[in-house]
Amino acid sequence: MSHFAKLDENNVVMFVTVGRQEDDGQEAELSARTGDVYKQTSYNTRGGVHYDTETGRPSNNQSKALRKNYASVGFTYDENRDAFIPPKPFESWVLDEDTCLWVAPTPYPGGDHRWNEEKVSWVPGDQPFASWSWNEQTLFWEPPVERPNNDLMYTWDEESGAWVAVTE
Repeated sequence: MSHFAKLDENNVVMFVTVGRQEDDGQEAELSARTGDVYKQTSYNTRGGVHYDTETGRPSNNQSKALRKNYASVGFTYDENRDAFIPPKPFESWVLDEDTCLWVAPTPYPGGDHRWNEEKVSWVPGDQPFASWSWNEQTLFWEPPVERPNNDLMYTWDEESGAWVAVTE
């Protein structure tokens, strides 16, 4: 199966469509036939790496990596880089030339963090409940009472300050 991104006059992806396997490599013909601009994109390419559909790991054949990233609506096709680039998420982020993905000016610390553009840094994610506290070791919000360790499903009840088994 081949995928093609239709571009507008500014090289912004309008939509991605599925073609037949025999359409692979035929973007010029598709563009000529329709009068629109189409660029082929690889569903299994992210950050310049082609991933194996079976394992989710980088494939042995990296020649299948196409245009750095799988195109999505709103991505821009950069002719000079021959790459699809996602919209810039924050003004302070910079484009990684190798992956054509945007990266924060400071590395992601892991855990439950979100980007705060005003502070230009990672901050703890939103506190899920008023009684929960931030754990600097795990980098996650934690409840005041440990969740029971059994096969039941639980939900946190803030009013009682306890875990409640989900019955349905």
